[in-house]
Amino acid sequence: MLMQRRKNENTTATIAADAVVCEEATLEGSITIGPRCIVHPKATIIAKDGPIVIGESNLIEEQTKIINRNLPGTEGNSPLIIGDNNLFEVGSEFEGKFIGSNNVLEAKAKVGPLTTLSNGCTVGSSVHLNAAERLPDNTVICGKEYLRQHARDKPAHQGQQLDFLKKILPNYHFLIKSKKHA
Repeated sequence: MLMQRRKNENTTATIAADAVVCEEATLEGSITIGPRCIVHPKATIIAKDGPIVIGESNLIEEQTKIINRNLPGTEGNSPLIIGDNNLFEVGSEFEGKFIGSNNVLEAKAKVGPLTTLSNGCTVGSSVHLNAAERLPDNTVICGKEYLRQHARDKPAHQGQQLDFLKKILPNYHFLIKSKKHA
C-alpha cells in the first residue's frame, strides 16, 4: 500500500500501488483504495462519518459521489465498506455504510444511507433508493416505476475496461503520486 496526503491534514488516502487515482478527484477524510481500482477525474469520495475502505477492482467514474454518511439520528464514526468489482457509473451517488461485491450503480443512480446493496445488484439509470432495506443478491431495479427483478447472473466484470483505463488515463490526466508508507 502507498500513502498520500491530500488538500488538508485531515485527509489521508491509502492507495494500492496498482490503483489509478486522478488528481482531479476529490478525496476527503480517511480513505483506503484497493488494488486495480480506477478513480476518474471529478469523482468525489468523502469519509464524513468514518473511514471508507474500497476493495479490489472498483471503477468509480466521473461525477460519482461516494459519501460515508450515518443514518439520520446516528452519532459516531463507523466505516463504509465497499466490496470488490463494483461499477459506479457517471453521476451516480452512494451514501451509506455497506456495498457488497459485483454491483452496478448506473448513470445518475442514487442510493441513500438507509439502503444497503448486497452482491450482484444493479441500480438502474436515474433510480433513487433510500428505503430502509438490504437489497437481496442479484436484484435489478430499473425504470420510472422502479421495477424489481432477480437476475440469474451477477453483472459482467469490468476487467477489460479497468485494464484499458489503467493504460489510457495517465496519458490525459495527472495521477496522485504516492509515497511509500513507512
